[in-house]
Amino acid sequence: MFETLGFETLTPRTASILFGLGLGAAFGVLAEITRFCLRRGIIGSGRESQSALAIWVTAMAVAVIGTQAAVSADLISFGEHRFHAPTLPILSLLAGGILFGVGMVMTRGCLSRLVVLSASGNLRAVVVLGVAALAALATLKGIFAPLRNSLAAIEIAAPTLPAWSAIMPVLLAGVLIAQSRPKLRSVLLAGLLGALVPLGWLGTGLVLFDEFDPITMESLSFTAPLADTLFWTAASSAVGGNFGTGLVGGVLLGALISALIAGRFTLQGFEGPAQMGRYLSGGVLMGVGGVLAGGCTVGAGLSGVATLSSAALVALLSIIAGAWIAARLDARISAPKTSVSAEQPTTQEAPLAA
Repeated sequence: MFETLGFETLTPRTASILFGLGLGAAFGVLAEITRFCLRRGIIGSGRESQSALAIWVTAMAVAVIGTQAAVSADLISFGEHRFHAPTLPILSLLAGGILFGVGMVMTRGCLSRLVVLSASGNLRAVVVLGVAALAALATLKGIFAPLRNSLAAIEIAAPTLPAWSAIMPVLLAGVLIAQSRPKLRSVLLAGLLGALVPLGWLGTGLVLFDEFDPITMESLSFTAPLADTLFWTAASSAVGGNFGTGLVGGVLLGALISALIAGRFTLQGFEGPAQMGRYLSGGVLMGVGGVLAGGCTVGAGLSGVATLSSAALVALLSIIAGAWIAARLDARISAPKTSVSAEQPTTQEAPLAA
């Protein structure tokens, strides 16, 4: 379709960078306002945690319905996409998901949340993102690549999710909204955030499609884009940008503008070496785990599940399981040392727990 738009100086790749920038800016604003975070909904307690989970599932419900509507209208197809490969690298998905879930508990935020927090002045998040990006790059192309290949070699036949399963996130979102009763504005903003997923698929898979200069069909994701952004930052004269680098830049820009306007921009750092070690370790786990699982809570959880991919669903469930286990182990370890519970972080930790 791109060749029919009449652009003479803009290539599909350049257009995808600009599209990613705009899509990312919208995500950054919406995620910063709603404090969009799956981790907070999984390991927290009380109505606030339920509300956070309701917001996240609402975004997923809109992402699924919007994406499947585009598929039904024959606008896009995932027949050749990696999310719908005939086999599942089951061990890679399970191990990667669990590692990612553990890592996001250790760092008190998944990759998408940490990008938003970085733009809000959280220097802990900035450091973790750098470590996670380096670990992801090492897993994709570096010293951890043999491990990735070995785990990916263990495969099973991929089951096909039925079309009616697209309604399940909608029903779940309805139940969670009824139980937690989040603010209507938050629900509406979550719906807008979820709508960015099908918009991403349509933009890269339909509008910018050019059979003479093809680009990758993708939507919201953070693991590979962070690795690409790190690689592009270090070698931009030899390596060009892509949709992912534009997306990361857009999220930083959007979240920064939102935080500044609302007065939520605050510089924060590490409390000490022990905390820094914990966060760096968590960053490594998220970088490695995100690659092995084929995506993060947004890449696999929102964008992947929206395609009705069984691989993405396994990855998401593994991330949730890893986070749940890590949170309970963390609570057991921390309980004798402090009177502050895991669900009620200190003032210093609150921004990343949000």
